[in-house]
Amino acid sequence: MTRKSRAALVSVCSNITLIIMKIFAGALSGSVSIISEAIHSAMDLVASLIALFAVRRSDIPPDQRHPYGHDKIENVSSVIEALLILLAAGWIIFEAIGKLITPTPVESVGFGVLVMLISALVNSGVSTYIYRVAKEEESIALAADALHLKADVLTSLGVAGGLLGIWIADGLGYNLYLLDPIVAICVAIFILREAITMLNQAFQPLLDHSMSEEELAITTQVIEQCCPEHGGFHALRSRQAGRRRHIDFHLTLPKEMSIELSHAICDQIEQGIMHHLPHAIVLIHVEPNGHG
Repeated sequence: MTRKSRAALVSVCSNITLIIMKIFAGALSGSVSIISEAIHSAMDLVASLIALFAVRRSDIPPDQRHPYGHDKIENVSSVIEALLILLAAGWIIFEAIGKLITPTPVESVGFGVLVMLISALVNSGVSTYIYRVAKEEESIALAADALHLKADVLTSLGVAGGLLGIWIADGLGYNLYLLDPIVAICVAIFILREAITMLNQAFQPLLDHSMSEEELAITTQVIEQCCPEHGGFHALRSRQAGRRRHIDFHLTLPKEMSIELSHAICDQIEQGIMHHLPHAIVLIHVEPNGHG
């Protein structure tokens, strides 16, 4: 099992545990905000399963039908995850509006607060681990999964704060049950924002988005350092596919230069770029000075 698959599996296991806890706490208390968190975790579980499938597929080597590899499946999975989050947010808002119209008491608030705090603690640790792996492995599917869990930390703390407010007000003889659906709606709005961010990040590579300015600057610097005195380059292009960076450009060299020496310069450029961008695939078109 690869490191990426192991990280995705950790997310799946933690989400299953938290869903069970939240459903139990929500059923016991009747809190729509806790139920909304259970739904959020359910979406996180689906997202984690999709991420697990995606990272396993993305590691499959290129084949005849997919000569550029399977890396973009991570972007496709992230789009699906974002759409699922949008669906969950809509359902939470629908349920919360019903509770606003007809407020209902919230029971076993102390237990609900405890479950939310445990959820925030667990997701904080798991999201930190997954994000570290995602960054080191350049996995957008794992990065999306880590974003889910990070959002879950904040929403769990928000729900815990709302329940705590209801608990304190109840002890003072006040009725703040409306706070529960209001918190649930805030959770849903936060989730919507998360989904929109994720959609934007996932779609860009699907549209053959260029590398970052920093990576382009590194590539340009390597080419310039390796070029001979009367050489140059133009038509530099790049695109991303998961952790892959596809780079191609035209390299101009002196007409009298031998094929062997031209090949050696190309190898030097490729090695230099791959030193800084380990998963880069470099394609160089060599042409004589003054061509075209």
